Amino acid sequence: MSPLTRRTLIKSAAVATAAVAGGPALSAGQASAATFVKGADISWLPQMEAGGYTFRNSSGTQQDLFTILKGYGLGAVRLRTFVNPSNDPGNGHCSIAETAALAKRAKAAGMQVMIDYHFGDTWNSVGTQKPPAAWQNMSYSQMLDAMYDYVYHTMNVVKANGVTPAWVQIGNEINSGICGTTGSLAHHPDQMTGLLNAAHDMVKEVFSGAQVLIHLAQPQNYDSITAFLNAYRDHGGAWDVTAFSSYGSAGVAAGIVGNMNSARKTYGKPVMQVEFGGRYDRAAATEAALQAYISNLKSIGALGIFYWEPEVYAPFNTYNMGAWDPSTRRPTSAMDGFRNA
Repeated sequence: MSPLTRRTLIKSAAVATAAVAGGPALSAGQASAATFVKGADISWLPQMEAGGYTFRNSSGTQQDLFTILKGYGLGAVRLRTFVNPSNDPGNGHCSIAETAALAKRAKAAGMQVMIDYHFGDTWNSVGTQKPPAAWQNMSYSQMLDAMYDYVYHTMNVVKANGVTPAWVQIGNEINSGICGTTGSLAHHPDQMTGLLNAAHDMVKEVFSGAQVLIHLAQPQNYDSITAFLNAYRDHGGAWDVTAFSSYGSAGVAAGIVGNMNSARKTYGKPVMQVEFGGRYDRAAATEAALQAYISNLKSIGALGIFYWEPEVYAPFNTYNMGAWDPSTRRPTSAMDGFRNA
């Protein structure tokens, strides 16, 4: 980050934060979403392609993955990024350079882009929130500086690739907070909020129109959702959209989306489901669940839904909740859920 930046930007960003935190309920996210968004997280795609994996459409013709997804009505992709990742195909990659390059491909294919920050060197999720190794021994003040610098720099890398993200997710399944104890909900909700607000403000500094998402897992556990959102709101947290992960069956979709709707009403922010999936070898059940989620999400005015890594198939790794058949390299009927909902 150049010498201009942090002190100057903190001051201007603080004004933006106050404006967002006190803005009219629901308007920002709803105004940017003319239609319900159907998308997919395809962050494993470059590693799969490098390993010789190819994709066929439902007719058996080999095609570019973006072309196949668009054929099912998908118009957006979600792409994760790690801070200093390893070269492990399944648990690494996704540096900002790789993520921005994939985002550039998505833009060229006519798709909207969501950037998903994990704020770690590998996966962070509902059970794990480890800071990147380079931040491990930092004080809160040092980590706050690192967050400002990291998000500002990485957003500018995306910008330099000619991509303007529609959404930026700051943290992945952050029910317990971010960056270990320093930003944990249980120990330091004020510091958690400070770190997330720093990320929020730097996103807005580079892309003022991007919608900033707070992402929580397991909306069926509503107490966990409200514990985070109450603390974040009460400490001055700024965000535009509340996002959720849910992998439930068709039979529980209505209740889970009902909890999302309760959060929408309580916190005055539009909602979106940014992760969904089901077993590829139970495609009919997965299709039914996808249709149920889409129907219920539309009924509450949600912004959209993203399937998590539908393109993955064995033997790339052991993840079995994609939507591609490993024997045919064709999409399973689960993808029809996007068309039929």
